[in-house]
Amino acid sequence: MNRSARPGSSAYSFNNDDPAAADRHRHLADMLDPFTFARLAAAGDLTGRRCLEIGAGGGTVADWLAERVGPQGYVLATDLNPRHLATDRGYAVLRHDVVTEQVPAPPWGLIHARLVLLHLPERVEVLGRLAAALAPGGIIMLEEWATAYRGLVLAAPDAAAAALVDRYHDVLVERLLPANGNDPGWAGKVHAAMLAAELSDVDTEIRSASWAGGTAGALIIAVNVAQLRSGFLSAGFTEEELDRLCRLAADPRLVVRGHFTYSTIGRRPDGAP
Repeated sequence: MNRSARPGSSAYSFNNDDPAAADRHRHLADMLDPFTFARLAAAGDLTGRRCLEIGAGGGTVADWLAERVGPQGYVLATDLNPRHLATDRGYAVLRHDVVTEQVPAPPWGLIHARLVLLHLPERVEVLGRLAAALAPGGIIMLEEWATAYRGLVLAAPDAAAAALVDRYHDVLVERLLPANGNDPGWAGKVHAAMLAAELSDVDTEIRSASWAGGTAGALIIAVNVAQLRSGFLSAGFTEEELDRLCRLAADPRLVVRGHFTYSTIGRRPDGAP
């Protein structure tokens, strides 16, 4: 994803044109794909379905969907900046702004978005339009991080390292991301928002895991530092502290808890117009 600032809207924090964006997509896939795929598989047979992947990022979910809908199905992967999406993997690609543009080519049998709406100030309105774009019986699945919970550090090489990671987390989720429209509490509001959008069979499952330095859930710290370095410096971090954070992200003595991932599924009633 890559959002340009405009009146009434915030800039997205993580630019797809940034050199670190490819690492971000890879780490997020390592962290989240197994949970995403398990939830999608449990939601029902995808054969022949029309599937819309919003904010498709590196394309791993669109790729997985394309393998399962079969020749009678169709997968459209959208992103504000689709530069990291392949064009030869069995899914179509569209440059699309889910805030300012209509949902493309409804109705859809499945709509999926991961770590997208939490960054959008217009998230409730977007959810309403996505729900309305479902076919009767179609499902929407939103996956969001609840980032406000503290206590990410499970183990660290020393107390100073633990304090530095805690401080990094506090500045990221309380200052830098909210300044660009992120709502750290949105994940816990999705279930109620789906009910308000008149979706049925709403179900939420929450998952988290530990990540040692050198694995995806810790390396995402270094990617965040790379993409938001100027913001961290403005918040009072020194260059030396940011460099140490990047070293810690690769140090197996650091173990962090991943953010709680809320996976919420809702269904448009079969009798809906």
